[in-house]
Amino acid sequence: MTLQEIKALIAYNSWATNRIFEAVEALPAEEAMRDMKSSHRSIHGTLTHLVGAEKMWLSRMSGTPDKSMVRPADVPTVADVKTIWEQTGFALAKFLGTQSDKKLAETFGFLTLTGEQFTYRYSEALQHVVNHSTFHRGQVVALMRQMGHKPPDTGLTLFIRETKKT
Repeated sequence: MTLQEIKALIAYNSWATNRIFEAVEALPAEEAMRDMKSSHRSIHGTLTHLVGAEKMWLSRMSGTPDKSMVRPADVPTVADVKTIWEQTGFALAKFLGTQSDKKLAETFGFLTLTGEQFTYRYSEALQHVVNHSTFHRGQVVALMRQMGHKPPDTGLTLFIRETKKT
């Protein structure tokens, strides 16, 4: 993938996650924290995982891997999770500003939190970040529906339609 294509995917990812945060912030705090017996228990837990993973991958690509994931106890409110997400988004934009098509094809290595060694191309890791976040936004959408709320549309085609207007 080219840098331009990666930047478009990351822009979509930010747009979609922002829409999710806007919808979740409108919920009563109790509902965002409610244990729904899902993979990350609650909407708050799912968003914490989504944001923590984006932060972790950025740290790996930057060569200074985080030593642990962000945990729900570290960010007790949705607003706290959003703050970490915004900080990570700014840092990712800065990181992308230092990249090139050539750099995206290069590899980086890292140790996982369990000590396993992996190597990925930067383009692969960035695509994974978007894919991973899309999966977990879908979980938040499902949890919102289970609670009787109408979730936002976060589809890529809507993003394309909206951004073509501007």
